[in-house]
Amino acid sequence: MAEEGGVEPGVEPGGGAGRAPVPPLSLVESSSGGRAARVGDPGDLVALARQVQQADDFIRANACNKLTIIAEQIRCLQEQARKVLDEANRDADLHHVACNLVKKPGNIYYMYRRENGQRYFSILSPKEWGTSPHEFLGAYKLQHDMSWTPLEDLERRDAEINILEKLLSRQAALPPCTEPNFQGLTK
Repeated sequence: MAEEGGVEPGVEPGGGAGRAPVPPLSLVESSSGGRAARVGDPGDLVALARQVQQADDFIRANACNKLTIIAEQIRCLQEQARKVLDEANRDADLHHVACNLVKKPGNIYYMYRRENGQRYFSILSPKEWGTSPHEFLGAYKLQHDMSWTPLEDLERRDAEINILEKLLSRQAALPPCTEPNFQGLTK
C-alpha cells in the first residue's frame, strides 16, 4: 500500500527500473505522535520526494565519477606493472647472453649473433669492428642497479637519473611539512 503522497516504501518515484531500492521517504513526526501535519499543498510532498531523488542521483553520479578515476588509475598501474615485468624479463635475458669479460656497471655493451644463433656481448661497436663478423642486434648500457638500458633510450634515462639524483641531494634540505608540498618538483 502506498504511503501518503503516493510514494511507496523502497520504490523510487518514476519507476527506477534497474536501480537499487531507495529507502522510503521519511517525514518528521509531529509532537502529537502522529504524522507531520500537512500545512501546504499536496504537491509539496511530491516536490520533497523529487528533491530526495535528485540528491540520490547526484550522490550516485559523484560516486561514479570517483570510481571512474580509480578505474583509470588501476589501468595505469596495470600498464606500469606490465612494463616493469617486461623490463625485468629483458634484463634477465640480457644477463644470460654469452660474454667473455666481466660486465661492469656504467659501460655500454654491444650484442651480436653468430651464424649458429648464439648471442654474445662485446665491448666493440659495429663501427669499431669496421666490417662486423656477426649480425649486430643492439647496444645496451649496464646500469648500477644491474638493469639494462637500450642505447636509443640512454639519453632519456640518464636525464631521469640526473633529476632523481638532484632531488635526493636536496632531500636533506627540505623542511618538515605536514601539508602536501610539490614546490620544486615541477621545474
